[in-house]
Parts: sequence; structure tokens; C-alpha cells
Amino acid sequence: MSPLSKGCIYIAIGGNHHFELCNVVTKISMALSDFELAGIKIRSVSRFFSTPCFPVGAGPDFVNAVVSIDWHGDADSLLCELQALEARHGRERSQRWGQRTLDLDLIAMGTSVLPDLKEFSRWRDLSLDRQMVESPNKLILPHPRLQDRAFVLVPLADIAGDWCHPILGISVRQMVNALSPGDVEAVRPL
Repeated sequence: MSPLSKGCIYIAIGGNHHFELCNVVTKISMALSDFELAGIKIRSVSRFFSTPCFPVGAGPDFVNAVVSIDWHGDADSLLCELQALEARHGRERSQRWGQRTLDLDLIAMGTSVLPDLKEFSRWRDLSLDRQMVESPNKLILPHPRLQDRAFVLVPLADIAGDWCHPILGISVRQMVNALSPGDVEAVRPL
């Protein structure tokens, strides 16, 4: 992958395990301080937001943010580093969409579409009931449901409102404006 195709790299970061606001914010801040040790250079960090748990009823509300980074490897090696950071901070992968001490999701690498448009489209169009039981066995970029999630888009708009989705051809601000007002209002800055 050429540096040009990478562009800006965005990671959604969050947590809600045994929700105590100060503990979750501290856990996220500690993880961010460990990025440098993993070779991940932080360019910018959004504000922290309180966001409703997704799906509803899966646990306490989340604290979410988005980070823009520089990385000199490929997407798969970055994903491995992010998962190692999650594990180092107590993340256990026992339940899909369950409570998390730390959640680091690679949501976009510039204009890259991985593994290809066909596979991206399949995961983007997957019904919610199938999403709850299926997960891809490879990295899909940009995140296939990025455009549907206020808890990612609102923090992303904080630092990259003009970033344009490489497939949809619309900016983060336009994606936020396309969401229901209630979903956007539920994402509250801390």
C-alpha cells in the first residue's frame, strides 16, 4: 500500500466495562499514552463523548473518541497492534458487542478499500440480525457501517469533518447530517 493511498488513518476508541465515567476516561487516556510505544504516532484526538450503548441493552453507555494517527506499516499490522493494546488494557473478546474495557476500531485508512469493493459492500449491506452473529475473518475498510454510527461520526467530525468516504463520496459532516437528529443529540461531549 503506498503512502498516498493511506492518507489519514482514523481509529475509534471507546470503553464501557463496569461503567464508571472517570475509570473509562482514565483507561482510554492510558491506552492513548501507550500508542507511541506501539509505533503509532497520534496526530489529533477528538473530545471524549458519552454515547448510548450499541446495541441497546448490551451494557452501560460508552465513552467514545476518535484518533487520527500516522503508521508506517500496513493495515493488518496496525490491527494487530491495536488488538495487542486492547489486551494489554484488559479487553476480553467473549461476547460480540458486549461490554469492553477498551475498544480500538480501525475505521479508515485514507482512501483505501479493503479487501475490495465487493467484500466491503457485502459487509456494509449485511442485515442487523446477521451482524449480531457474523463477523468478518479479515479487515474491512473503511468500517462498513461507519456511515450509520453517530458514536463514531460525531467524534470523527471533531477532527476530520471534511474527510470524504472513499466509496460513498460524502464527507463526515454530510454523514452526520444524514443521521437522525436524535442519534446525533445522544452523543454528548464530556
